[in-house]
Amino acid sequence: MKKIPFRLTPYQVQWLLVVGFITVGYALYLRYFAIEFSTTALACDAGLQTLICKARTVATALFKNSVFGITALVIATLHVIRPSIVLLTGGLIAAGLGIVLYNIVLSGLAIGLLILGFARPAPATA
Repeated sequence: MKKIPFRLTPYQVQWLLVVGFITVGYALYLRYFAIEFSTTALACDAGLQTLICKARTVATALFKNSVFGITALVIATLHVIRPSIVLLTGGLIAAGLGIVLYNIVLSGLAIGLLILGFARPAPATA
């Protein structure tokens, strides 16, 4: 049984670019305007109940427990075993959030595994 190598179509590459930019953009927004911005942090800690404060609370709880990094690592491992666009998209989202939101080591490892998902043997020469 011949194994078909995992290759992305141009539409899938465009999809991954859009998803990656949106994910990293939202993570940067959350980090610099909700978590590290002192005015917002003080207001949220004082009990303000807005959507950005709730997102700050959820993101803080997730990155303190390394959920972004662990999720990215699990999805990337599954992607190495059985590559698919769904796993690649999920791994990209989790790793993008993890890199920006303080889970750098595990998310960086996951990005390396996602890249290894494209490794395949060279075609045989005749």
